[in-house]
Amino acid sequence: MLFHVEMDVRLPHDLPIDKADALKKTERERAQDLQALGKWRHLWRVAGRYANISIFDVSGAEELHQILSTLPLFPFMEISVSPLCRHPSSIREDDT
Repeated sequence: MLFHVEMDVRLPHDLPIDKADALKKTERERAQDLQALGKWRHLWRVAGRYANISIFDVSGAEELHQILSTLPLFPFMEISVSPLCRHPSSIREDDT
């Protein structure tokens, strides 16, 4: 099942830079692992914001929640989720 996920990151201004850098590093590693597994199908940065728009390919809402809630930056994110389904006019066969 595909989900459109928008993540806005809001790190506290008083978070020490070394802690912020460590969180960002582990977040990047986790995101790349999930992409390699095919769970995090697409990842785009939103220009001008510390935010991304992503497409996840998971078994359902429970798996998506489990993945999102274990992201290192999760405590600092505002997340919006929309389930997706194939549009009948789509010419692509791999968007299910």
